[in-house]
Amino acid sequence: MLHRLNSSSLTAAVIPQSLGFQDTSQLDGQPDATWLGQADAQQAAEFGLGMRAPGFNLLVLGEPGSGRTVLMQSAMQAAAARWPVAPDLVLLMNIGQADKPISLYLPAGVGARLRQAMEQYLRQLGKGLPLLLGELDAAANTGDKSQQERAEQDKSQQDKARQDAAAWIDQQQAALREVLADVEHDAALFEQYLQSLKHDTLENLDVFVPAQSTENEGLLESFLHRYRVNLLVDNRQLQMAPVIYDSDPTFHSLFGGFDAGMDSTTTPDFLRLRAGNLLRAHGGMLMLHLRDLASDQQSGSQIVEKLFRFLRNGQVLIEESNGSSGQGGSGHFCPQPLAADVKLVLIATPEEYYELHDEMPGLARYFPVKVDFVDSFAATPDAYVAMARFIAYQARELRLPPFSANAVAALIRAMHRRVEDQARISTQYAALSTLMQESASFMRKAPSSATAHGIVQPEHVRAAQQARLARHQIPEQQLRDSIAEGELMLRLHGGAVGQINGLSHIDLGDASFGSPIRISARCFAGAQGLINIDREVKMSGPNHDKGVFILQSWLSASFPMLTPLSLAASMVFEQEYHGVEGDSASCAELFVLLSALSGLPISQGIAVTGALNQHGEVTAIGGVNEKIEGYFRVCQRVGLDGSQGVIIPKANMRHLILDEEVIAAVEQGSFHLYAIEHVLEGMALLTGMEAGAELHEGEYPAGSIMGRVQQSLEAFRQYYFNNTPAR
Repeated sequence: MLHRLNSSSLTAAVIPQSLGFQDTSQLDGQPDATWLGQADAQQAAEFGLGMRAPGFNLLVLGEPGSGRTVLMQSAMQAAAARWPVAPDLVLLMNIGQADKPISLYLPAGVGARLRQAMEQYLRQLGKGLPLLLGELDAAANTGDKSQQERAEQDKSQQDKARQDAAAWIDQQQAALREVLADVEHDAALFEQYLQSLKHDTLENLDVFVPAQSTENEGLLESFLHRYRVNLLVDNRQLQMAPVIYDSDPTFHSLFGGFDAGMDSTTTPDFLRLRAGNLLRAHGGMLMLHLRDLASDQQSGSQIVEKLFRFLRNGQVLIEESNGSSGQGGSGHFCPQPLAADVKLVLIATPEEYYELHDEMPGLARYFPVKVDFVDSFAATPDAYVAMARFIAYQARELRLPPFSANAVAALIRAMHRRVEDQARISTQYAALSTLMQESASFMRKAPSSATAHGIVQPEHVRAAQQARLARHQIPEQQLRDSIAEGELMLRLHGGAVGQINGLSHIDLGDASFGSPIRISARCFAGAQGLINIDREVKMSGPNHDKGVFILQSWLSASFPMLTPLSLAASMVFEQEYHGVEGDSASCAELFVLLSALSGLPISQGIAVTGALNQHGEVTAIGGVNEKIEGYFRVCQRVGLDGSQGVIIPKANMRHLILDEEVIAAVEQGSFHLYAIEHVLEGMALLTGMEAGAELHEGEYPAGSIMGRVQQSLEAFRQYYFNNTPAR
């Protein structure tokens, strides 16, 4: 059934009075609807972040601008506040194996205290031990002794020096033991480390013997430098578990590396190690964007592969950013992998994730908790009220003036428009935030007399939308000028046989618009069938070709007594040089073909968009609002005469969120919109004749559109057989 649409059906009905406020300042103090439309995602996020067991990493799927990053960061912060503070991580010199430093996890803040105590210990060692050895040497060198007595005395002196030094070192190490006395740590490992430190010092007492020159000072400093503590992870400032968002992940930022600014010839390799965010996030959470990982031109694949290994074994091996293990300072230095317990939160679009999943099928099992951010949610009265609270919250966060109820209604309609659905609201909150800021800017620029007490009004929202359209209108304006000046041949008035105005949707990435395009058809007797000229020259895509084949199938099925049809018909998108894709013009192509077959002129002021199935039912298409508005602006540029309009599928009626100017034109009767369910309804409207119901198999009333098509096909059949040589 043909539907002539009135102005009330052309946009979402958002009634400002139903929102329950005059402006958003009255909503201050009400709960913020920050997870608006994402109840399932919120539930999944809270579940995943509440699971402390290892391996419960989160995969967050959603489109950019849906609030996925900000909301997950907020949820992570809330969860981390309930977790214990993460420990420090220190690296200590391994005397027996210098290339494999000792790692020690200590409570937060203890690592810094241990490092400070070690610095004090080394200062005492560097000053006190040479003094002690000097005093012993002075005491031993008194009096005249024989050579044998001196040799015996030297041995005795060395033994005493070692014993005294050992006792003195024990006294100094007591301060180190005191730092860890009351904290949880690997006491046996730390005690073993202190004993190895003491043994190494006693074995090298000659380094501490006072020298007559300063040559020994550099040697002593270098010797003691090896004992320093590398505070790899310092969490003394934290009050909860770490929450890290690596917005620019690199090999070094994630996995750590070597400090290139330190001299590898004088600094032990383990002191040059620097932690990456995986180690810093130990005991907490780390958020990453999959796109950031995969788009690294130099080491993207290495980053993903190494992250995969971390997920598998829970250990981080610090190495150079080229991924070659052990290429840090010396060619022999190979630190041990360090254990890290990290909950990963990986953010991606569905396309990004499934592309990676195809390359690494095992990745999914390391992200058992999926947090799916939807792109829209149902528009209900409660949803409108929640949306208003969210807008009020955004206004406060962005320090914007209040928005009137009418302005809020305009913003909600804009969110309807983003998903082109009167029954659903978009979750592209980044776009909403941008529109709010632009609207507030127009309010501030408005004359004081036109601004109601510093409140954003719907006209300011409208001005922001119009300004954005103007910033992207050059390509569309050029097409309109070409049509108005006759360079692109289109008729917008009267009728014509075998010509129709289809509607194309042009997507420029940051903007899109609709524009009319002439489709023409010619028919004659033959056996070639329907020739799609665009397809013949390889300028059409598979979806368009599919639509043409469906059209051909419907035509043959409508006249079964005449199949195979003795028809040769050519069809083309005129003055189109960039290719044709999509099936949204298949209704227009059928109408122009029926016009050419029947000889009936069709209205040139009415453009058509819509696809069809093999039963002639009209199916929904995309970009319906841009197509209608684009054609309206062309007609407006050339001149509206009250006969122009657009035919759309009835299935697209719920997708209409049209511009106020188009709605006003429809209300005034200068522009028209029609919705059809079956292709013959559209053909009847375009020709002003009855389509003709099928009387019996393949027979139609003589005076109808289909009857005239039948007569032409019968004539083609007779002519073709009369003029085809017998074989």
